[in-house]
Amino acid sequence: MKDDRVPVMLSGDLCRAAMEELGDQFASVEEMLTFVLTQLTRPDLKHLDESEEQMIQDRLRDLGYV
Repeated sequence: MKDDRVPVMLSGDLCRAAMEELGDQFASVEEMLTFVLTQLTRPDLKHLDESEEQMIQDRLRDLGYV
């Protein structure tokens, strides 16, 4: 895969809230989103049971991504 970048528009409030919540784990919103999207597109995630999938969806919703 080529390393092309795609611009993404997010609200400032959402980005600030995400960094307040998880900023100690990520250096930037871009790094945070890269991690989240990488995790969500992992082939082995397709084998999650319903409760694990619901937990991930709930967390992403709480962070404002879903």
